[in-house]
Amino acid sequence: MHKDLQIKLLKIIEKYDSIQQELSSPEISTEKRIELSKKFSSLEQIVEKKKELDDIEKNLAETEELLREDIDTELVELAKDDIINLKKKLEEEYNKLKKLLIPKDKDDERNAIVEIRAGTGGDEAALFSMVLLRMYQKYGENNKWKFEILSFQETNIGGCKEAILSFSGKNVFSSLKYESGVHRVQRVPQTETQGRIHTSASTVAVLPMVEEVEVEIDQKDLRVDTFRSQGAGGQHVNTTDSAVRITHIPTNTVASCQDEKSQHKNKAKAMKILLSRIYEKQKKEKEEELASKRKSLVGSGDRSEKIRSYNYPQGRITDHRINLTLYKLEEVISGNALNEIISPLKEADIEEKIKDLS
Repeated sequence: MHKDLQIKLLKIIEKYDSIQQELSSPEISTEKRIELSKKFSSLEQIVEKKKELDDIEKNLAETEELLREDIDTELVELAKDDIINLKKKLEEEYNKLKKLLIPKDKDDERNAIVEIRAGTGGDEAALFSMVLLRMYQKYGENNKWKFEILSFQETNIGGCKEAILSFSGKNVFSSLKYESGVHRVQRVPQTETQGRIHTSASTVAVLPMVEEVEVEIDQKDLRVDTFRSQGAGGQHVNTTDSAVRITHIPTNTVASCQDEKSQHKNKAKAMKILLSRIYEKQKKEKEEELASKRKSLVGSGDRSEKIRSYNYPQGRITDHRINLTLYKLEEVISGNALNEIISPLKEADIEEKIKDLS
């Protein structure tokens, strides 16, 4: 076992023992007891796994010692088989321990805001953005997540210029965070008369949804502007100043919403988007400060990075981060097979983080 890993485990065991002592005290408050119990439960898994490893290592050492003694041939063969099995078991349990030691992203259990924007490709990019919107909507339904459109700008041919939506449910962000980046599509557009394949792209940004109390915002730093709604269709478009734009002046972060008839509702939705954008900015700044920590390519969520290609003529979908290719384009864009891409991405992310521990 790596020396740094051993030191980390010793500190965890010390912390575990310390929390165990605190929990035995009758003087701690109920709130503190709940907080400590959560930490204790998490550390207990690591401590138990470490004990399992120690038992396997002890058993292995005893079996290897047995081989060095003068024993009959039949026992030698049995001991050799035991050693092979114990070494295999040791490696498996060691990898499980390393997974438990990976620092948990506190945002993984959060709900998420997904922003989809048409990129290069004009109308075709907007039509593809609509495909992505429906894909995530169906994926959310399959996972029994609650879905809400916070902002939506439709083109005059039924495409999606921009959509901002929220998903609420169990471990939403931990699944959707891998969708951040550029999604490229290759297909014959509906507007193409000569059957030529065009390439266009849409960008997706996935942000953890946060509460107002989690982000420090001085109301004096906010500028709220109201304006008349604009866009394709809608009964209340261009009739009242119901649309709202909120600007956080210190960070120059802007969020707007015009979908609701009520100015109050539009302001609430815009604020929800603004909070998530500010939170993401602050989080990325903190991550950049930790220069020694290597960023995971899989989980970085860089919006400028081309992460996936959707090739319609070949029915092929490729995720470039893990070189995964599936000939299940229709199943994936329907939302039903999207997990066949997200699950390997999660595994690849874990494997990269394990390498950092080794």
